[in-house]
Amino acid sequence: MELHPIDTVENIEPQHFKNEYYLPKKPLVITGLAKEWPAYKKWSWDYFKEIVGDQKVALYNNIKSDAYTPINTADDYKTFGEYVDMIQKGPAAWRIFLFNIFDHAPELINDFTWPEHLMTGFVKKYPMLFTGGQSSITHMHFDIDLSHILHTQFAGRKRVLLFRHEEQHKLYRKPFEVLSLADFSNYSKKEGLPDYEKFPALRHAVGYDLTLNPGDTLFMPAGYWHHMEYIDSGFAMSLRALQSSLGGKMKGVWNLFGMRSIDTVLKKTAPKWWYDYKIKKIDQLAARELKKYSN
Repeated sequence: MELHPIDTVENIEPQHFKNEYYLPKKPLVITGLAKEWPAYKKWSWDYFKEIVGDQKVALYNNIKSDAYTPINTADDYKTFGEYVDMIQKGPAAWRIFLFNIFDHAPELINDFTWPEHLMTGFVKKYPMLFTGGQSSITHMHFDIDLSHILHTQFAGRKRVLLFRHEEQHKLYRKPFEVLSLADFSNYSKKEGLPDYEKFPALRHAVGYDLTLNPGDTLFMPAGYWHHMEYIDSGFAMSLRALQSSLGGKMKGVWNLFGMRSIDTVLKKTAPKWWYDYKIKKIDQLAARELKKYSN
């Protein structure tokens, strides 16, 4: 893999952001945006336990889902308070995915400001909290609705791999899914590098490698592949904004209601045939990518 550092600024003028990052779909880290919000100093594990500690949440472990598993299937359930107690004791490879904490504590909306000076189209009904214990992993995927994301880290550090959507076949995308067949776990460690023997097209993937620190906001353009590893137990919030183009919005709708529905039905009705088809297609598309580099 060819990995580059990401551009980082403290703050940025809206027109500069639009011309250099939003329109070209280039990721960026903004270190000063969230530090102006009350949430930056106010939000903590203890505070969240106080206001939503009794809420039951879905938990996800580090095991990559297989070809037969429906997307976003939870591995366990606990109350938010039980979960926080567990991950504060030490490394715990469990994370909470897409928890709309604001449904349970709507007053939290007052703790941040929608950055509409940078972009419009925010889906204000669905700000989402993401939490993970130290060593937990969010495996390589892209967001199914193809929204632009502003992902702010509030506690703990997180290692992130990013790739443009166009790199999908070098990443061994599963057909009709948003997931990669390849495993990027512990990619920053020598023994954990992706298996280039099994996934040779990965050698030619070009992306970004970065670490998010508390207070950092990552602009992740629509369709970007991302893999995240929690260096420390921590939590972050994602604000989603629909693409400005009609074509971008329609692709997101198709993924949500067309692509996902087809995949779910075939996993249930013809799992073995569907799995074999996907593996064959993945290999064909990866071989096509490799051919570009054979001369």
